[in-house]
Parts: sequence; C-alpha cells; structure tokens
Amino acid sequence: MENLNFSPLNKRLIFDSHAHYDDERFKEFSDELYSELSKSVAGIITCGCDYESNLSAMKLAEQHDFVYFAAGIHPCNVDSVKSPETAINQITKFTKHDKCVGIGEIGLDYYWTQETKEKQKEIFSAQLELSKKLDLPVIVHDRDAHADTLEYLKKYQPRGVVHSFSGSVQMAEEIYKIGMYIGISGVITFKNAKKLPEVVKEMPLDLFLLETDAPYLAPAPFRGKINNSSLIYYSAEKIGDIKGISAEAVLNHALENTKRLYNI
Repeated sequence: MENLNFSPLNKRLIFDSHAHYDDERFKEFSDELYSELSKSVAGIITCGCDYESNLSAMKLAEQHDFVYFAAGIHPCNVDSVKSPETAINQITKFTKHDKCVGIGEIGLDYYWTQETKEKQKEIFSAQLELSKKLDLPVIVHDRDAHADTLEYLKKYQPRGVVHSFSGSVQMAEEIYKIGMYIGISGVITFKNAKKLPEVVKEMPLDLFLLETDAPYLAPAPFRGKINNSSLIYYSAEKIGDIKGISAEAVLNHALENTKRLYNI
C-alpha cells in the first residue's frame, strides 16, 4: 500500500462517480485497498470501456457492497466491436445486472483516434438510443470533440453526465439545459487548469458530480501518482474555495446528486 495515498477524511461522504478499478495498477492491492476506501467512501461507480472491462467492472461490483458499475464501449475501443448492433447486444446483457447503474464510458475522442470518427459516431448514437430505451443514465467521454458531442446530446436528450468536463462555461450551460450533470475531476486542482475554475465558479450545486477517473488524474499534491476515490477530498477542498463553502458541503452535494442521478 506504500504506492497509494489516502485522504484524512474519516466520514463516508465521498461518492466517486467515475473510476476504473479494473486497471492493472489496482490488482496488487486487492482487499486492502477497499478496506481503506470504506473509511471515507460511500460509493464508487467503476466504468467499463469494452467487453472485458465491462465484465471486470461487474465482478468488482459483485465483490464490494459500495461499488456499482456502468457498461459501455469507449470511443477509443470502438474497433473491439464489429457493429453498433454487436455493441448494443453486449451492453444490454450487462444492464440486466442489479448493480449496473448506467451506460458508460461512451462518447467521442478526436484526440487519440481521429481515423475512427465515423464509427465512433455510430457506436455513440446507438448507445444513446439504448440509454433512452432502458431509461439509464449515460457517462459521456468528450475529448477534442465538444461540438459533435453537444450535437448528439441535444439530439437524444439523455440523462447522465459529461465526465471530467473540459469545456467552456457556455458549453456547461448547454449541458445543464439538457438536464445533464458535469463531472469534476482532480484537474480542478491543477495549476494549469484554465477554463475549469470558471466553470466551477458558475456551476449550480445540484448539477455536478465528483469523480477521479482513477487510476488517472490524481489531484494536487499527488499529481502523477496512482489516484483513488478517497483523494476526491482534495478536489472538494478546491471547489469549496472557489464556491465559498466547505469541502464537506461540496461532498454532500455531490453525494446526493450522484445518488439521485443513478437511483442509488
């Protein structure tokens, strides 16, 4: 456990709305990790990206009472399925599980995989349609694809969250109009975060979620290290500074927002 850091919070106020605990970096810690997290974490949603990670996320949710999961095809993994129909058939099976609370991680990524733009759009659209059919919230990945992401969200009007939000204040306002939430990650603590502090300053307290994207995006002062759900505390402190409220108040708002969105 010497490679992990944990927050000083000893109340179960944290709900991590987006993590990837199937990642290889967590496997060496096993049950010790979840025992430590249970001191400050009320819930975790671990997200799948393809069939194998969806399956791993489901198994983790079965093993730990405060872990839930979402199943989806990530835009960087669209080549793992032959067609939108294949993707929907796979995901639908996972959504029948009692601890599957959403469809994700889905969306568009033009930073890493521009050559698959059209297939990304097809798979994204199919998953948005499925979310409407099943009345499940979506967890949306948007990297260098703000305009197209917003176009699809306006078209389908899903319930859900744009995770690790990186857009402008104006884009956030469009997300709120749809009735969706924005996810705030450890990026809010980074010194080079430019737009996000302004987004946080203006965001309604009933339309945001807190997340880690663990093991990625660890907040300062742990940037570059393995992230975990307890470190959301440091993001909450920074948000509290911006909003003029306590970290505990930020955590309480995010906890209630997450439970409301995912019917937990």
